[in-house]
Amino acid sequence: MPRLLHTGQVMIDLVMAVDKLPQSGGDVLAQSASFEAGGGFNVMAAARRNGLPVVYFGRHGTGRFGDLAREAMNAEGIRIGIAQRAERDTGVCVAVTDASAERSFISYIGAEGELTAEDLASVPAEAGDYVYVSGYSLLHGGKAQALVEWVVGLPKAIKVVFDPGPLVDSPDAPLMQALSPRIDLWTSNRVEALRFTGALNIAQALDRLTESLPADVLMVVRDGPQGCWINQRGDRQHVPGFKVEAVDSNGAGDAHAGVFVAGLAQGLSALEAARRANAAAALAVTRWGPATSPGIAEVDKLIRETFGD
Repeated sequence: MPRLLHTGQVMIDLVMAVDKLPQSGGDVLAQSASFEAGGGFNVMAAARRNGLPVVYFGRHGTGRFGDLAREAMNAEGIRIGIAQRAERDTGVCVAVTDASAERSFISYIGAEGELTAEDLASVPAEAGDYVYVSGYSLLHGGKAQALVEWVVGLPKAIKVVFDPGPLVDSPDAPLMQALSPRIDLWTSNRVEALRFTGALNIAQALDRLTESLPADVLMVVRDGPQGCWINQRGDRQHVPGFKVEAVDSNGAGDAHAGVFVAGLAQGLSALEAARRANAAAALAVTRWGPATSPGIAEVDKLIRETFGD
């Protein structure tokens, strides 16, 4: 069966809920606080809960945060591909969610920001696998070059998934230009797609992505509660979202990406996979925390209740 090989960063989130963010120099009290595995863990957990074997192709640290990261991955059945721990600890991210369900992040990169060609060669990718590349990885000098060179050299029978994240904002950076011809699946939210392309709306962003990515690339752009858009070879479709009461948007996009890839790997069409991903993201925003993707049964139930099928 195909696997998801995730080359991004597993960090530990300090998750806090507040009524509103403080002004500069100010102070507020949080209603809750907890340490949770986050970052790339969210996508992997979503895919694993929806039936796809997952391997983490990233570093993990020596210390309390590294221990938490490994414990969380083991609990989800995620295989840790690189056995050796780094000399420093896994990084941490402060994730603050306000009353509008919007989240803000402050991150410190640790062991997960390092990766070598030897690390990547330790678990060979196989035909049919999906290799997930995060835009955050392109910003880490300790791993970016080795990662891009490895991805570019992968056989075409291995699908490359690219998630630009909020910090990769142009197709013109050298590493992005090297990576772009190898991308098979683009997954982002609306804001990320507009920032990357300089477009004014999703339709224009999809047109511009078509110009900078391979001709047969499958594009998925999430549009919050409205669902998502999928585009491939000129066939563009809007896939409606699900009506829910959102309490925390943290991890919703990751749930969408993980469930979408799981659907494709299991032979679903892009439309069917997108509908399941929309359902997973909708359920994720009804829960507090980063890795809140539902499993197969919950996704099935929401689709049944909504569409009767």
